[in-house]
Amino acid sequence: MSSDTYEIFAIKYGHHPRKASENFLGGDPHDDPMPLDYFVWAVRNEERTIVLDTGFDPDVAIRRGRQTTRPIPEGLAAVGIDVASVTDVVISHMHYDHAGNVPIFPAAKFHIQDAEMAFCTGRCMCHPVMRYPFEAQDVQAVVGKVFEGRVAFHEGEAELAPGITLHKLGGHTKGLQVMRVKTQRGHVVLASDAAHLYANLDRNHPFPVVVDVDDYLEGLATVRKLATSRAHIVPGHDPLVLKQYPAARNGVADIVRLDLEPS
Repeated sequence: MSSDTYEIFAIKYGHHPRKASENFLGGDPHDDPMPLDYFVWAVRNEERTIVLDTGFDPDVAIRRGRQTTRPIPEGLAAVGIDVASVTDVVISHMHYDHAGNVPIFPAAKFHIQDAEMAFCTGRCMCHPVMRYPFEAQDVQAVVGKVFEGRVAFHEGEAELAPGITLHKLGGHTKGLQVMRVKTQRGHVVLASDAAHLYANLDRNHPFPVVVDVDDYLEGLATVRKLATSRAHIVPGHDPLVLKQYPAARNGVADIVRLDLEPS
């Protein structure tokens, strides 16, 4: 594998049973069960390992009615990654299920968009409906890393490493960023909450937690342009990801390889 080509692991750490009406702006007329899975992602080759997102804190999960299915350090260890040795963590956005657990990465530099930090520490957080998806302790933890010199801020598009770029989309939050990764099968886009589910992408129908609908829809168009094909877009919470991609390890159903072809 060359220095600009990577393996990608989707590591499930949580689950939430819910109905379809909860997953689309304005609801859904066919209100069937449509659960969410929660993932962190690891991008790796012989030269570097980068983790995307840090998941939710187990205590926060209990308070918010989410299930923790596997501790994140255990999930990363299952693919040979020690949280203590990770040097770069990308935070797609600061919602509780993507930016918790920052302290478990003691050696990492955290990568975030300028707009996201301004959003989650600014006047918008004065409104309960706006701050609901955030946890004060998570925001405070990242601010603490700023003062330790362990946060790298990005504005718009940035090359994180050869073969890996970050792209600010907004929409879901002010500073949501996605990651584009070169793999042996083409450019994969880890969309995080630019699309929670394949259905959000395919229907062009936003998830109901959205700051700017226009930015959300334009973000979907950008994701399509960045990815080699629709089959190279990985949504942030769809249980179908585990069904479509091959297992990373025999007998382990909740960790899959996204750099390999889906079924």
